Amino acid sequence: MFHVNAKIVHRMLHCRHTLCFRPLSGKASSSRLVLGIETSCDDTGAAVLDETGAILGESLNSQKEVHLRTGGIIPTVAQQLHRENIERVVQEALERSSVAPGQLSAVATTVKPGLALSLGIGLEFSLRFVRQHNKPFIPIHHMEAHALTVRMLQPVAFPFLVLLVSGGHSLLAVARGVDDFLLLGHTLDEAPGDTLDKVARRLSLIKHPQCSTLSGGQAIELLAKDGDRTRFPFTTPMGQTYDCCFSFAGLRNQVTMTIMKQEAEEGVKQGTLLTCVNDIAAATQHTVASHLAKRTHRAILFCKAKGLLPSSSPTLVVSGGVASNQYIRKALMIITEMTGLHLLCPPAKFCTDNGVMIAWNGLERLREGKGILPPNVDVCYEPKAPLGVDISAEVKAAAIRLPSVRMKIPN
Repeated sequence: MFHVNAKIVHRMLHCRHTLCFRPLSGKASSSRLVLGIETSCDDTGAAVLDETGAILGESLNSQKEVHLRTGGIIPTVAQQLHRENIERVVQEALERSSVAPGQLSAVATTVKPGLALSLGIGLEFSLRFVRQHNKPFIPIHHMEAHALTVRMLQPVAFPFLVLLVSGGHSLLAVARGVDDFLLLGHTLDEAPGDTLDKVARRLSLIKHPQCSTLSGGQAIELLAKDGDRTRFPFTTPMGQTYDCCFSFAGLRNQVTMTIMKQEAEEGVKQGTLLTCVNDIAAATQHTVASHLAKRTHRAILFCKAKGLLPSSSPTLVVSGGVASNQYIRKALMIITEMTGLHLLCPPAKFCTDNGVMIAWNGLERLREGKGILPPNVDVCYEPKAPLGVDISAEVKAAAIRLPSVRMKIPN
């Protein structure tokens, strides 16, 4: 059994894993400048960066409140909100950066993966923009951008292991270069953020006085702090599958059945807050965290066996919206401390979707001359697009069994 106490985790959170920020500037430098545009899901983001990673200007329009009221993201609604806000958001980013379109070196835009209707708005606007101003265009893979964001904040050399977890994605990969990834595992059904959001909706947490303005994942994390995670022994159906892929749909079904049972016991109808919401939230969050940690543990052991990571100071980067969850970070710290990896998580504002990470990805590609297109080239968006070369079958064939680890994680 392995145990990390609360004091050690607290010290790790505030010391060893603190990221070093480069200074931000409000004025354009003489270096290359990239405008990044993000519309892959429900946030319209734009930012201008210089090649040092300085954020010269940014703007973000969140659709969270709209989708909270409708109980989930409706693609046509997201599309319309992107259409209504994208020109303003881009203009704000440019004005705040004091950069004119003519000063830009390139425009980088998310074109894959994501919601088709949302991606289409960003791509259509960007192609119009680059053709009007005769600027190079850099199509961006959304998950590649999440993986590389940490390199904007501090020097992180390739190769490194990356865990990307969000509302729409979950994957483990080895980042060997700006456009060179080995995919170790991916979601088989739904993403962890999607699971947390659906559980929160089924629990009607929007009616909870502490959660009315929070996303589903945020509400689960908040209520879990005062819950008993051992009251409901949820599991994931992947215990005897020795790979690095993820499955959360089975967990959601278990939670739904438990909620129905508790509603019957308490004599209340669906839509009424249960007295045990904190315990259900805590058990759900712990099961998600444990599943992510176990898959990541196997990925680390596989990488070590195959020599895919440096022997000196190997790094695990965790990014994406779900990476903002502190409980999940603590679970991953237990694994990285055990295996000798250095854990890096971008601050929460860089884990969620934003134009900054897209601009930075564009700068990384511009620096290496990879994927730079002339303005008149036709580009298509791709709602589904894998990241890198998929070697998940090789990981499964290795059948790596994990040592017993006690996931005693402090709230």
